[in-house]
Amino acid sequence: MYTFLPDAVRQGLEEARKAALKRKDRLSVHDGDDTYRIRRFWDGGFALDLEGSERLRGHVDIYDGPKHLYTCLVVSSIDEDDERVFEFKWATPVATAPAADFVRPDFVPAGLISR
Repeated sequence: MYTFLPDAVRQGLEEARKAALKRKDRLSVHDGDDTYRIRRFWDGGFALDLEGSERLRGHVDIYDGPKHLYTCLVVSSIDEDDERVFEFKWATPVATAPAADFVRPDFVPAGLISR
């Protein structure tokens, strides 16, 4: 794509693209004590920088800043260009409230007025 540009310009564009990705995305993968910044995220997987990332396999957690979003099971990874692309078998959203053992009605009043 950038084959007609000089090397200095091509490197500058690549560094600017990486800097924009770091500012824009706060998603990260936590594997035990290790944390990796996510470059791209979709329904079936995610991609990390090739540099500084290892091959993940098994149970990982995905965070948006401090907020825990998903618990995932990573099953495979491949290297494409300057990214390591991971696929997961399942991604379960993390519940923010305890599970209810009863049916919740559709309409719940904000408060009750006593007599």
